Amino acid sequence: MRKTLAVLTGAALAAGLTSPAFAAGAAPSSTAPRASATASGTSVVEWNRELITILGDPKAQPATVQPTRSFALLQAAEYDAVVSISRGGPAYLFSVSAPRGARADAAADQAAHDVLVALYPGKRAGVDQRLRSQLSAIPGGPDKQAGTAVGAEVARRLISLRSDDGSSATPPPFHPGDKAGDYRPTPPDHPAPVFTDWGSVKPFVLTSGRQFRPAAPPAVSSEAYATALNEVKGLGSKTSTTRTADQTAAAKFWSAAPVWNVWNQITQNLVTSQNTSLEQAVKVFARLDLSLADTTIATYDAKYTYRVWRPVTAIRLGGTHYNPRIVGDPNWTPLLKTAPDPSYPSAHAALSQAAATTLAGLYGARHRLTVTSKGITRTFAGFQDAATEAWLSRIWAGQHTSLDNRAGQQLGTQVAGFVAGRL
Repeated sequence: MRKTLAVLTGAALAAGLTSPAFAAGAAPSSTAPRASATASGTSVVEWNRELITILGDPKAQPATVQPTRSFALLQAAEYDAVVSISRGGPAYLFSVSAPRGARADAAADQAAHDVLVALYPGKRAGVDQRLRSQLSAIPGGPDKQAGTAVGAEVARRLISLRSDDGSSATPPPFHPGDKAGDYRPTPPDHPAPVFTDWGSVKPFVLTSGRQFRPAAPPAVSSEAYATALNEVKGLGSKTSTTRTADQTAAAKFWSAAPVWNVWNQITQNLVTSQNTSLEQAVKVFARLDLSLADTTIATYDAKYTYRVWRPVTAIRLGGTHYNPRIVGDPNWTPLLKTAPDPSYPSAHAALSQAAATTLAGLYGARHRLTVTSKGITRTFAGFQDAATEAWLSRIWAGQHTSLDNRAGQQLGTQVAGFVAGRL
């Protein structure tokens, strides 16, 4: 495992984690947005928190809509609204005409509000209150009005463009396979998969969900698969005697909240602690959440292309002798409940690697992090350390093999790099 960790960390660093666009305490690069004399990134953080609060209600949106789409829409709208006025970088999609003096902070607030109201009309009262609070801090006048007009127009265009991206389509029913290696719903509840067709949703930046599709995994009859599965069998069991107390804590930490929430909260802390300007904040969040949204699409594309069974299925069926190197255990239970989708690649690995690649490219690879989720705090020496623990935690939780993790790590690195080339 240590050898695998060293190889993957080195590969990730070689992929560009040591080339910050703006490091903490350093001057912005020539491509970074101009510093704002009138606004900070605090409002961007507040809108990001507002979305996380909304998503805390399981009835806020259909269960078949992946939340990373909402983050991408919110942050892309704020980014294009600000850049339309500041001209501090290339637009993601839309550059709206704005008079000189228009307030970029008002534009960002209005864009964020309008996106969230369009996505969650039932939450309008709270979102309206947030907008009133944000705009009250901006002096009234034509500059403020011009800014809100820009934000409203960007949000309108973006929501219209994404209205037929495939995210609202009813997923086709999933039919499990019965051959060795075929995914099938997992115990104890055997829930039906939900995001069976999310890989077909139109990406935000990628050309398609299959653009960086990882190679097919080793056959479940192979030695490589047996080695990876036996590692999970020992470390990921609910009654494991080889998993350490800290590994158990890490497994529970990274499963306590949606992994995209954790990385957005990490970014909130970065933007706040660095006193980041409005222009820089919208860039950071846009690059992060566009990467996470497209990584999610690409991950589901691969999951339902290969449809690999989960470790709990593989271990319990080991007695069927599909691989002589695996000794089955029909009573084996993972530390944590298995997510209802195929195993390869790991979403935690892909999303965390995309986030770490993005943030390291902006802030520098070595950046001490203190991350709190559901009342539990863990500390890391850098973004890659956090991402690596996130994907290792899935082995310790009994959810994924190292094969799933390596494919996810590669996928997240590739998607984040592609998105960084756009913004």
